[in-house]
Amino acid sequence: MDKLTVIKVPIETELNCFIERFNASLTHTDEMLGDVLQHIRMRGGKRMRPILTMLLAKNFSSITDVTIDAAIGLELLHTASLVHDDVVDESEERRGQPSVNASYNNKVAVLVGDYILSTALLYVSKTHNTRIIESLAQLGRTLSRGEILQLNNIMNSDISESVYYDVIRMKTASLFSTCAAIGCISAGCDEDEVQSASLFGDQIGMIFQIKDDIFDYFDSKDIGKPTGNDMIEGKLTLPAIFALSRADNAEMLAVAYKVKKRAASAKEIASLVDFSKKEGGIEYAKSVMDKLNSSAAQYIDSHIRRDEVAAALHEYLSFVSQRNW
Repeated sequence: MDKLTVIKVPIETELNCFIERFNASLTHTDEMLGDVLQHIRMRGGKRMRPILTMLLAKNFSSITDVTIDAAIGLELLHTASLVHDDVVDESEERRGQPSVNASYNNKVAVLVGDYILSTALLYVSKTHNTRIIESLAQLGRTLSRGEILQLNNIMNSDISESVYYDVIRMKTASLFSTCAAIGCISAGCDEDEVQSASLFGDQIGMIFQIKDDIFDYFDSKDIGKPTGNDMIEGKLTLPAIFALSRADNAEMLAVAYKVKKRAASAKEIASLVDFSKKEGGIEYAKSVMDKLNSSAAQYIDSHIRRDEVAAALHEYLSFVSQRNW
């Protein structure tokens, strides 16, 4: 039995219900809107975030309509943010598939992203739970702040590991954190339990993004983005940041500043990728992931009461850490 199958075992019926209702939320009879939504819907995904929400709810109580509507709202918000991010980043692909802005245009992408965001608000309103609605609203603000911080960081001459963590915590980890917290809220947990789950989700999200950033230093058709793509977009990630702080190399530092200005050539980006590897950047990033992984595993061992959910979450953690997509 593969990892993804083990992860889904405790929530298989409820996950199928989620997928059916989520797909319905991305369906419309209007021809253009319907076509764009179908384009987005066909990209699918492994639904790791709603799975996290449902596993936490299952552990502490049961998965209800409140849990599923909240999970749909969260996944729709995430989907809208990706559509908008591709416009901001001028990306032509997402995970190897054409982005909405590349398949249609920026105007269509922004408007459809807004439509999906509004649909997310509609679904969380169905929960009639103020804490869930507030959590999703705060998440939307945090995702936007993360995008703005990232843009500001690209324009800033400083190369900072702490700012890198701030960006990925807001842009990626906040989503996993909110998914875990809302799973607990939908199950009626107290505030202490919600906060513990939120930290657990944060750790998973940090692992997820660091792993994603490591992919950028290798060429793989499975991943769906070329080597150095983050640098092409002006982003310096953890392996390069560590390598630059460790080695006193004026030439590579000059290349890094050119990367931030989006003025580096393909040859210069390749040289910075190689430099980051040689200076131990990949190993350092993996060591950060390992520490986060240990803390997340401790949460599972101390807070998860149901054996089948604990097994699923341990597999979930392993899957996020070891994924090749």
